[in-house]
This record gives sequence, C-alpha cells and structure tokens, in this order.
Amino acid sequence: MPGMAAPTTAAQRSAPDRVKGCCQPVAAPLSDARVDELSHVYRALGDATRVQIVHILTAAAEPVCVCDFTAAFELGQPTVSHHLARLREAGIVTSTKQGVWAFYQLNPEMSAAARAAVQLIG
Repeated sequence: MPGMAAPTTAAQRSAPDRVKGCCQPVAAPLSDARVDELSHVYRALGDATRVQIVHILTAAAEPVCVCDFTAAFELGQPTVSHHLARLREAGIVTSTKQGVWAFYQLNPEMSAAARAAVQLIG
C-alpha cells in the first residue's frame, strides 16, 4: 500500500548499535584530543625541509646551531627559523640560546606519537 512503511527486520533494528558503515563495523572515532595531537605532529612533519631537519637532529650527538641548518639547506635564517618554530610548536624539538645563536635538539619529552613519527625518519 502506498505511503505505508515496510516492516523493520531484526538487522535494521540493530543498526544503531553499529558505528557508521553499511557493510562492516568501523572503529569508533578517535578522541578530539588524540586527533589534534596527531594532526599537529603530521602537519609539522609535512614539509621536506622539516623532515631533513629532524633527520639531522636524529643523527646529531649534540644540539645543532640554527646557522648549521641555514648552511645545510641554502635557506635564509628566517625561513629556517620558521621551520624550526613549527617543529618546536609540535613538541618535536627544543632549543636553547647561546649568545645570539639558538641550538636545537630533539625534545626528549616529545609525545609518543611524535616519537613514533621521528623514528620513521631516523
């Protein structure tokens, strides 16, 4: 009869128990905090120069001067400082000042997500 709804089946009634998906159950969404943490780390590492910086820091026995990055990449100091700032904001590197120079190293207290991403670069 037109306008009448078809009777629901047991499978249709159980659909609300599933997390979005029609054929297979899917994982529950990550928490907003976890998504923010991961996206921040991956955005910071989403640039070739920053990946190279992390690679250099991974191999370094001592903190690396910003002037060494400037020479290694043939980039101006403001550009290198921009890249280092993005890495610092993501908790991947830390810096110390010695006179007019800043020295960078991997953050020993970086998050587990950042550490996992950095290990892939190593």
